[in-house]
Amino acid sequence: MVSGRLFALAASIIAPVQDAAFDPVGGYRIAAYRGVVPGPPPGVAQIDAAGVAALGDRALLIDVVPAEGGVRDPATGAWRLARPAVSIPHAHWFPEAGRGMPDPAIERWFLDGVRTLAARHPRAPIIVFCLADCWMSWNAALRLRRAGYTQVRWFAEGSDGWRDLGRSLVPVAPYRASVRRR
Repeated sequence: MVSGRLFALAASIIAPVQDAAFDPVGGYRIAAYRGVVPGPPPGVAQIDAAGVAALGDRALLIDVVPAEGGVRDPATGAWRLARPAVSIPHAHWFPEAGRGMPDPAIERWFLDGVRTLAARHPRAPIIVFCLADCWMSWNAALRLRRAGYTQVRWFAEGSDGWRDLGRSLVPVAPYRASVRRR
């Protein structure tokens, strides 16, 4: 009997800790998105606000702040927002793309949109951000790295860090692919 208890105790100590905030298969954060993020995702370099500012328009800025109260029409892809949003100038906003398990349509929209933008700026580093202490930018940066992008940078301080640097934020609308007319 004692050996059975001892075995159970040893197994509980040796067994890996399962954190319910993470998807055990993909490793994405799936709950409690606001909180201290200890470091960048695997294979992604971190950049600070001064580094983002130094790059200027030579970087592709991807904002993944969620649209609180916003709803995306699945048929048209258009967003109905509950309130206006602001971001870093020239950023492309992909609300909800930083979820650990985004709706498949949102994930396609995000990856297709970034592919379109990256094709227009093939040498530009892709800077992914949200707010300070937000796992959504971490998830989105990891998703892009896994999609094959090698120049992904994670801007942990996000729009909060940009504002703290004394830089302005501007109104932003969710990304819409431009339609080419013939």
